[in-house]
Amino acid sequence: MFKNFSNYSGVALLRLLVSLPYKTLVSIGYGLGYLAANIPNDRNRVVQKNLELCFPELSATEVDQLRKQHWRLLGRSLVEKSIIWLGSKKQLADMIEVRSEIDLSDRRPRILVNMHFIGIEGSIILSALAKEKGWPRTSGFFQRMKSPFFNKKIIEWRNRFGGNSIDRQGNSLELIREIRKGSFIIIAPDIDLGLKDSAFVPFFNIQTNTITAVSRLAKITGAQVCMMTTTLKKDEAGYICTISKPLENFPTENPEADTARLNSIFEKEIRLRPAEYYWVHKRFKNRPHNEASPY
Repeated sequence: MFKNFSNYSGVALLRLLVSLPYKTLVSIGYGLGYLAANIPNDRNRVVQKNLELCFPELSATEVDQLRKQHWRLLGRSLVEKSIIWLGSKKQLADMIEVRSEIDLSDRRPRILVNMHFIGIEGSIILSALAKEKGWPRTSGFFQRMKSPFFNKKIIEWRNRFGGNSIDRQGNSLELIREIRKGSFIIIAPDIDLGLKDSAFVPFFNIQTNTITAVSRLAKITGAQVCMMTTTLKKDEAGYICTISKPLENFPTENPEADTARLNSIFEKEIRLRPAEYYWVHKRFKNRPHNEASPY
């Protein structure tokens, strides 16, 4: 009974948040981020370690400042999930602007490679605007949550505009069919999902376990591969979802080299806005040659 109460209380809180003025919502998020940055916990230690590993040129003071900036923005992104999951089409369009270098209505087989900036779920704007813009539906893998209640709810919320969330566990054939139909296929390969179908390739000069799915799927389907990033506007008034032209000469016959190329692109983008990257993930937990985990 307590679990049910907790679950429905969580939904009620999201509904309350989504009803607030956007500026108020953002202020609440910044406040939560400030608190999180100053409470010692495992995730704070993960952020600290990731920043030390990726930016060895920074002083301890600079790393700490970047850590605090990250938590500030992460707190914001967490409360903005209320709009991502429950907000109206207008709320989403007011929060996220789409800028594309390609014709999104041409229905060519295409993979949009997303990366874990704080605005990663901003991709839902493609789903929200699909009908009026003549765009195809959006499909992508999702990672199961530990809570069956919220796992079901979040899938429903993400799909409310006609999107298609595909369970990452053993559903590659469904994803291939969606690519060939011309659906928007969104893949975020910059997290450690285990050693299966992965390779250790450089990321911030660290051999990093990374899935090779983008290269393999592009090879099988003949899909173009475009980068998609959702980042804060300079005035922090909202986000810009940017979709690039297709990568040239991608994929090759070497999935490992293709994956290393993607990591290099990610790194360049992260260095432009390091506080926005998702540093709370244990990106380096699996190590080559049985090295000890840095965490």
